Amino acid sequence: MMSHVSAEAQIGDHRNDLSVGVNAGYIISNVGFTPKVTQQGHGGITMGLSMRYTCEKYFSTICSIAAEVNYARIGWKENILTSDDQPVINAKTGLAEAYQRDLNYIQVPIFAHLAWGKEHKGMQFFFKAGPQFGYLLGEKTVSNFNFVDRNLADRSNLTCAQDTMSVENKFDYGIAAGLGMELALPRVGHFLLEGRYYYGLGNIYGDSKRDYFARSNHSNIVIKLTYLFDIVKTK
Repeated sequence: MMSHVSAEAQIGDHRNDLSVGVNAGYIISNVGFTPKVTQQGHGGITMGLSMRYTCEKYFSTICSIAAEVNYARIGWKENILTSDDQPVINAKTGLAEAYQRDLNYIQVPIFAHLAWGKEHKGMQFFFKAGPQFGYLLGEKTVSNFNFVDRNLADRSNLTCAQDTMSVENKFDYGIAAGLGMELALPRVGHFLLEGRYYYGLGNIYGDSKRDYFARSNHSNIVIKLTYLFDIVKTK
C-alpha cells in the first residue's frame, strides 16, 4: 500500500505556486496580405505584466498556466522596389519611397507552460503555447511621399490600397508559441529569456468577396525577457 502511494506521488506532485512580474522585448512583425504586399520586417517594442500559476510536476515536467497583458507596437513596413530589386525613387522628393504603418495593440496571451530542469535553483528549458487576443488602440502612418505622387511606373508590386485604408477590425486573435530558458534564484526570482511566434487568425481588413484583401493577418516574431517573483510557494 505504501509503495502504491509513493508511486502516485512521483507521477503527479501537486503545486500551488503563483508568480507575478514584468516583461519587455522586441517584435519583428508583418501583415500577410492577399494580394501580396512586398515587405521587410517592421520593428517595434512590447512590454507588460506577467503571471504564472504552477499546478503540478508530472514526472519531470513542471506544468503551469501563464498569462500576460502587454502593450505592443506592431504593423508592416513596405519594401518598395523595382523589378531589378532597386529602390523606387519618387519624382517629387528625389528620395527612395518608404512606407510603414505602426499599430499599437493591447495583447493578452494565455499559455500552457511546460518546463524541464531545475525548479528551485538553476536552469530550466520551457515550451509554451496558447491563444492570444489583441485590441487596437491606435495607428500611425510613417511615409516620405504623398500617396497621389507615388511612383507606380517603376514599382514591381503595385498593390497599394492598404496605404490609405485604416484598420477595420480592431479585435485580433490567433495562436502563439514560444521556447526559452529560465534561471531560478532563491529569494531573488525567475529570469526568462524567450523566443516566440504569433500567427493571427483574424484579418485587419474585411475579407468578403467585395473587399479588396482576401487576407490581412498579423505575424510576429518576439524576443522577450521576463522577471517573475514568487507570491505563493508551496515547495
